[in-house]
Amino acid sequence: MSANTSNIQIDTALQEAKSRFLKRNPKSAEAHEKAARSMPGGNTRTSLFYAPFPLAIARGEGPNIWDVDGHEYLDLLGEFTAGLYGHSHPVIREALNHALDNGVNFGGHGLVEAEFAETLCRRFKSIDLIRFTNSGTEANLMAISTALAISKRRKVLAFNGGYHGGVFTFHSGHNRINAPFDFILGRYNDVDGTRQLIEDNAPALGVVILEPMQGGAGCIPASEEFLTMLREVTAQHGITLIFDEVMTSRLGVGGLQGEVGITPDMTTLGKYVGGGMSFGAFGGTERIMRHLDPRQPDSMPHAGTFNNNVLTMSAGLAAMTRIYTPQAVAELNGRGEKLRKRLNALFAERGLAISFTGRGSMMNVHPTDAKVESVEDTRLGRPEIRDLFFFDMLEKGFYCARRGMINLSLVVTDEHADQFVAAVEEFATVHKALLSSAA
Repeated sequence: MSANTSNIQIDTALQEAKSRFLKRNPKSAEAHEKAARSMPGGNTRTSLFYAPFPLAIARGEGPNIWDVDGHEYLDLLGEFTAGLYGHSHPVIREALNHALDNGVNFGGHGLVEAEFAETLCRRFKSIDLIRFTNSGTEANLMAISTALAISKRRKVLAFNGGYHGGVFTFHSGHNRINAPFDFILGRYNDVDGTRQLIEDNAPALGVVILEPMQGGAGCIPASEEFLTMLREVTAQHGITLIFDEVMTSRLGVGGLQGEVGITPDMTTLGKYVGGGMSFGAFGGTERIMRHLDPRQPDSMPHAGTFNNNVLTMSAGLAAMTRIYTPQAVAELNGRGEKLRKRLNALFAERGLAISFTGRGSMMNVHPTDAKVESVEDTRLGRPEIRDLFFFDMLEKGFYCARRGMINLSLVVTDEHADQFVAAVEEFATVHKALLSSAA
């Protein structure tokens, strides 16, 4: 079969899947039209948009969500890792109700925030002291700004494929709306090239920031050699190494940094750590964080009306002490490891060029069986195959990200995993000839 014929077949299959999607979801189409009258593209969060229109979600309970047309889905997106606890977890609801009973906004220090802070400092080895924000974007903004102010240097090394919030996006190189820092971009997992990049820019380089597994780029783990090199070279040159663990801290009791045995100078947190509420945090060594102590004459300011809002503080404390215990961490990520291996084996046994990268409870599908070590590698294969997978899974009742990201929540069971594997196996069987020709 010629490559051109294969491409036509894939395009045809995708168009048929989109046609069925249109017929199944008239109320979502109406909701999108209405939203577009007051929001550009009917959207206030770019990552949730996909053509012809995104599903309008009406409600969620436990591991499931329902759209406005009444279709039920097993939620395997997990709110891009923020939805670790499923929908309306009773422990988190109890904490929120208790907080509401005592007032929402105090304009002063509460009691829960200190207990929450202590919990996180104990949990993450790299954090001696911590500050709260309202999002992971804010956390990274404050961490980078603090490190640069202390070092009096101006350059920041980030990596292609990195996502550190709405104004720190590097999926395809520099983003024109990024915060105006002096960024240098390296290739993820390129040990020799990155070492040379740091050496060449060391006098002006104040920060190296990365996710120890790139989430938005497609769940691409950093190699041990790459992280070890970064730790050694940044330490040699007095450069602040920041691990963005907004997503990946769910992969171990002490974050992914604890699993790989590399301790950065600063760590940023978010999403699930606040119980799924709006939340961010940045912390690090006492040497760095003392510069934010208002008792010091030369302290740097850090404001934010809702940094210590009682709803997030209460939900986060309950989540990190009563729900996401060491046992829960081990069970969830073990379930994810098992699922990803099953999915990879399913396609490998059939000789189909589809693979799943990731670690623990986070994974991403790629339309290739080649090794994926950087965002550049994710461009292998035809992206339409990933789109076809997305629409096929929706039709079968499984809600993933359009870009192929899957994040298990604590309420996703082994039985749910079996159901998903069966659906993926059916996808592989139905499209075997098409996927074989695209390999």
